[in-house]
Amino acid sequence: MVAIPDSSQDLLSIDEAISELATIRDFLRWSVSLFNEHQLVLGHGFDDPWDEAVALVLHALHLPWDTDVRIQDARVLPAERKVICSLLARRVLERVPSAYLTGVGWFAGIPFQVDQRVLIPRSPIGELIEKQFAPWIDPAAVESILDLCTGSGCIGIACAQYFPDALVDCADLSEDALDVAERNVLDLGFEQQVNVIYSDLFEALDGRTYDIIVSNPPYVDKQDMDALADEFHHEPRMGLEAGNDGLDIVRKMLPELSRHLNPGGIAVIEVGNSWEALEDAYPQVGFTWLEFERGGMGVFLLTKEQIDHHQADFVL
Repeated sequence: MVAIPDSSQDLLSIDEAISELATIRDFLRWSVSLFNEHQLVLGHGFDDPWDEAVALVLHALHLPWDTDVRIQDARVLPAERKVICSLLARRVLERVPSAYLTGVGWFAGIPFQVDQRVLIPRSPIGELIEKQFAPWIDPAAVESILDLCTGSGCIGIACAQYFPDALVDCADLSEDALDVAERNVLDLGFEQQVNVIYSDLFEALDGRTYDIIVSNPPYVDKQDMDALADEFHHEPRMGLEAGNDGLDIVRKMLPELSRHLNPGGIAVIEVGNSWEALEDAYPQVGFTWLEFERGGMGVFLLTKEQIDHHQADFVL
């Protein structure tokens, strides 16, 4: 018997749920109550407990996420109830993010295969890709894109989707992450457009230049790492932590941007909560901080011309 901890006296145990809940709607309602009771931390692709409940319950039933809502009144078979409750137990008791339980993370409208070798896709950069980085660059002029620190490949592959005439390089230092990225490239049919490269930042990219360099590198500072919720500790640490101020990786990237950007090109880099540390470290640089309709912050943009102008500041 797998039961909810004693602190949740007013919630059903897993075994009781199997015997008492009958319909999909029952399981969805109970799941939301369970998530709220245990104060689960969201932010790995879902921003409310209902959406997360729908994702887990429908996955357990082998139903697509956009299934007609009328199916919610269908009864759930005993064997199906056990599968649902097993997933919910892992989500609640082990704090495993739902994307790892379902094996799918959505980004820019595209389903990516994910596991605990990569971060779960959630960057606000997806909104920029959907808008083809307008108004910062002419989409018709973009022929080459680099996704640096690619992880699952979600940013680079999404760029390939929205820039169908551009060639995309996806680079990362983690061989485990590159295995996942390569699988996504193949499964989503982008093998003719997307190249997966093992590289420690720009190390293996000599001679390659791009119209857009986009990156969601590790940027979590020591204070934030120490305070991360349990859900985040299921993700690879090397994809998150970046020293005392969160800038260990970005400091290495900035001096190399110029020689890898084409004239008229742009660099778009996410630093999250470390944006203040970046401003303090480079007070003379006029970073453009981008705004998002769907939420998110800490993403800056620099043009090739700005980068060239501040090259001496970056190499110090």
